[in-house]
Amino acid sequence: MTKIVKISLSGSRDIPFNQLVLSQANVRRVKAGISLDTLAADIARRGLLQSLTVRAQRDADGAETGLYEVPAGGRRFRALQMLVKQRRMTKTEPVPCIVRDDDVISAEEDSLAENTHREALHPLDQFRAMQQLAQQGTDAETIAATFMTTPAVVKQRLKLASVSSKLHDVYAEDGMTLEQLMAFSVSEDHARQEQVWDLLQSSHNKQPWFIRSRLTEDKVRASDKRVRFVTLDAYIAAGGYVLRDLFEADDGGWLQDVALLDRLVDEKLQTEGARIGEEGWKWVAVAADFPYTYDDGLRVIDGEQPPVSDEGEARLEALREEADRLEDQWSGADDIPDDVTARVNAIDVEIAAIVSPPLVYDSVEVARAGAFVSIDVDGSLYVERGFVKPEDEPAEEPADDEGGDHSAIDGEAGTGDDGASPIISVGGAPGTATEEEDEQDDMLRPLPDRLVTELTTHRTLALREAVATSPQVAFAAVLHAFVLDTFYTYAAENSCMQVSVRGAGLGVHAPGLNDSMSAKAIDQRHENWSGRLPDAPADLWETLIAFDADEQAALFAHCAAFGVNAVWEPANRYNEGRVSARSVASRVAHSHVLARAANLDMVAAGWTATIGNYLGRVTKPRILSAVEEARGGEAAERLAGLKKPEMAETAESLLAGSGWLAEPLRTPALEPAAANDGEQAVDAAAADDQHGPDAEEAFAVAAE
Repeated sequence: MTKIVKISLSGSRDIPFNQLVLSQANVRRVKAGISLDTLAADIARRGLLQSLTVRAQRDADGAETGLYEVPAGGRRFRALQMLVKQRRMTKTEPVPCIVRDDDVISAEEDSLAENTHREALHPLDQFRAMQQLAQQGTDAETIAATFMTTPAVVKQRLKLASVSSKLHDVYAEDGMTLEQLMAFSVSEDHARQEQVWDLLQSSHNKQPWFIRSRLTEDKVRASDKRVRFVTLDAYIAAGGYVLRDLFEADDGGWLQDVALLDRLVDEKLQTEGARIGEEGWKWVAVAADFPYTYDDGLRVIDGEQPPVSDEGEARLEALREEADRLEDQWSGADDIPDDVTARVNAIDVEIAAIVSPPLVYDSVEVARAGAFVSIDVDGSLYVERGFVKPEDEPAEEPADDEGGDHSAIDGEAGTGDDGASPIISVGGAPGTATEEEDEQDDMLRPLPDRLVTELTTHRTLALREAVATSPQVAFAAVLHAFVLDTFYTYAAENSCMQVSVRGAGLGVHAPGLNDSMSAKAIDQRHENWSGRLPDAPADLWETLIAFDADEQAALFAHCAAFGVNAVWEPANRYNEGRVSARSVASRVAHSHVLARAANLDMVAAGWTATIGNYLGRVTKPRILSAVEEARGGEAAERLAGLKKPEMAETAESLLAGSGWLAEPLRTPALEPAAANDGEQAVDAAAADDQHGPDAEEAFAVAAE
């Protein structure tokens, strides 16, 4: 039977500080953790909470010197030493010490044991302790001093303490990680926190980012252009609440009251719209966003750039000098202060306002035109002025003649009741003019309509032959017709070339087109060409002929592109007769030919699968199939047990950057048979009756 040895604890006593010296046996060599300044301040505030462990110092002969070495508690000793140097403590102040005998245990072992056999306070206990102090009225700075940390850390801990107590219990039992608990703190709704936690139990994805996304899915980010438009301060002043993440970059947080935000946006837009309306416009349309084709069919009136005043020139020079000074001063700096950056941006805005003031429009045109007021991508007000609706165009005055108009050919118009020009016949066949009558007329009468038709038919045939043998003229003629269709839709000018660009109304098929990379590129190019074309369509031909071959080709391609329609449309009672499975299949098949020729790359065009544009609108098998194609079968298996909302959320993250495309966006590779026949096989397939249903099925993904 083992004999139980009774232990005896080392005695404690107060020893004057000037009799203590630091022992070389202290194993702590690396300085880490709380600084001595902080520890000294805490001791000064609350006293020494833990005694020093000391041993009697001995000389070479083993005799005690009257001093005591401190092998364990070196940092506390140095903090006390600092207080003595600061004269906040006398050097003879008694220090509570535990005096150890060095017969069995070495001083190094004491030091090692004291620094090893310690267990940090569980974070949850720390959170709750801080919360209790805060509830008692203690401010963050005082709590920070109490726990020897910073006020920012205290705010983080208090945020963690505000999480649901149910989740606290899970965390205390190691049921979730600290990072997960941090993610739950982004919301203050305990019921929602617990709901998301329950949802995670059946999910393979328990990552902190996923928790945050679920808790903020019905909120609006502070970086949203609507928030920047009304400002975050205005939203808060109106009683709105902002959720903040103290542990991750959150771009300003999330706005919780979306209805309030929308109301503020609408009120400010209406106010700005009323201000723009005071300029005299017939109508002003306001919206946070307009559809892609909002200005189709509207004529844009031209305004004049007002000259810069003498005061404006002087201010412009001063601003440029200030900008140059700031650039010279900070050009080589690694970190530019925020106030300097803000000033540079403000200078740019003021310069832009001086050099590009609002255009001045003719008052008559303003009275029949309108303006669109919306929000730009950066949150600034976006105003587009000078759009005339077809119904507001001035009415054309009727021609002052007796009948049909042939003035373009004969210089005069006039027809009888039967549609022919009235010719008085005396002594001749009906409808035939005699020489005497011709001589008596002061001018030639108009030719009969039928004759004009016959003659112009002959001329048309000859003109076709002439154009067919002159490729450059043919190109210019088609380009002329294209430009009329694309840039002068409001004008009555017509081309004799019976070709047109029948652009499809894409805005009704897919929302959000205005913000796409393709839309921005097309709009910018369209604006650039508009600036080079004449105001009057009658002057267009001379302008086009003056362009060189490369310019004509570039403009031709721009106009021709508006005629591309590769949209799959299901046949229904509204478009029956215009759309059929066979015609749609033929159209889609030819779009593949065109896409291969033009090297279409939908990934480079900016498309990526999201919940809004694909994942949230297809079935779970489709989502799993997409993930499997992009990331492999193992990744898809991990999602198999999720509910659809969680599956779509996780799939969006997995597919980001993968280059995966939905079926309707893919361009199939050219099959060998088609390659040998130069795309003829594809065209033949488009005409085949069996191809229509197949294509309809392949592109019915969007309808799921």
